[in-house]
Amino acid sequence: MNPKTRSAPPRAMAMLESLRGLGYSTGAALADIIDNSISAGAKEIRIDFTWNGSASRITVLDDGRGMNDSELESAMRLGDKNPLDTRDTHDLGRFGMGLKTASFSQCRRLTVASAKDGSTSCLRWDLDELAADPDGGWLLFEGPASGSQPFIAGLESKKAGTLVLWEMMDRIVTTGYTADNFHDLIDNVESHLAMVFHRILQEPRAKIKLLLNGRAVVPWDPFMTGHPAKWASPIANRPTDYGTVSVRCHVLPHRDKLTSAEFEAYAGPVGWTAQQGFHVYRNERLLVAGGWLGLGNSRAWNREESHRLARICLDIPNTADADWKIDIRKSTARPPVSLRPWLTRLAEDTRERARHVFAYRGTPAPAQGNISIEQAWRVEHLKTGMRYRIEETHPSVAAVLAGAGALQPLIRSMLRVIEETVPVQRIWLDTAENKETPCTGFEGEHDAAIIEVASVLFDDLTERKQLSVEEARKIMLRTEPFQKYPALVAKLGSKK
Repeated sequence: MNPKTRSAPPRAMAMLESLRGLGYSTGAALADIIDNSISAGAKEIRIDFTWNGSASRITVLDDGRGMNDSELESAMRLGDKNPLDTRDTHDLGRFGMGLKTASFSQCRRLTVASAKDGSTSCLRWDLDELAADPDGGWLLFEGPASGSQPFIAGLESKKAGTLVLWEMMDRIVTTGYTADNFHDLIDNVESHLAMVFHRILQEPRAKIKLLLNGRAVVPWDPFMTGHPAKWASPIANRPTDYGTVSVRCHVLPHRDKLTSAEFEAYAGPVGWTAQQGFHVYRNERLLVAGGWLGLGNSRAWNREESHRLARICLDIPNTADADWKIDIRKSTARPPVSLRPWLTRLAEDTRERARHVFAYRGTPAPAQGNISIEQAWRVEHLKTGMRYRIEETHPSVAAVLAGAGALQPLIRSMLRVIEETVPVQRIWLDTAENKETPCTGFEGEHDAAIIEVASVLFDDLTERKQLSVEEARKIMLRTEPFQKYPALVAKLGSKK
């Protein structure tokens, strides 16, 4: 006996208004529209923002294969595509909802016109017209709204392609919104798209050309590919039932190794700290721009200043969406349990490398092979916590103690006072508030000041310890902080 059933279709207006609250930013919404253009084989995509107060609009025009009338109707229907269906390997979509949900999150009127095989079709969703007849159901309107015909004219000269028009953008142009706000939005959208599609836009193998108000969007590479001061691991691959997952870990250079322009540019749209962690890609399209994907040991890792230089490139196939819990906005991902230990190990190593670069300001190993740097401080790990100790084997400290004679107990007492009064909390707060480690290692000092200090140690090495000039210079080149100034060390001992 068949169970009794009832038909319970959703009310159109209630459902559509609910879909508007999925939380898209304007940049993320436009990225979803661009995904459709790329999947349609577009080579050039033009986005145009037009300011006109509450009548402002955004259009997206592509030169893809276009849609006939039945295909357009299918694209405009909500829930027409089953996310479980097998897709083309290069398809950037999944739910078949992106065009509608992304657009509704920004506007009340969505018009899509498409050309294919010499004919043009145009359909629109108009939430205000639907609201005027709440019981009218799921009505698609044919053609643009009255007065909007000129806004889809860009498609007329094309044999194939699609134009998406957003009007009545009540989620963007709100009370008090100005032209300046609109122009700021354009800049923010450009930064977002430059990041999300950077691999697709990158020359010399660029797959598309993306224009924003007539200006080409320049790709932003979060991994600073090719920079001589960065570290990158080999690519690690892990086969799964849904395809291969690939990971490459990167540690970006410390600020000391970057120009001011580089430091500002590579911070990314949301800043150095927020961009740390995994950058998850599907078909070279960025889904997740930073974060640790809920990984960690005893507790999930947070974004911390000390790990801000760690960025990990992670590629998944488009068959992995369900296992990785990709959401409808393509903005969150969670690795399956089977991969979490592997990803955690890779991330731990990268975080530790990044922390070391951050803590030591990117100081490289000395030129004379793998000899370690003589550091002025060491860390003791005790049951009660960590303590910072002055390293008595450091040449400067050792020289003072060796020549102290009867004053040695007094000097050791002074060193202990310095150790016990390191302003750890103040340093931590200042670093967190200023988003930068305090100046050390003679940063910002003139060469004369560095030479003045270095000469004292150099003279002790050559006079008291009777080392040759060359031997003394070698010691200086592996002694913190003088190893950062090889050109100045080379001048020590030279005849004036």
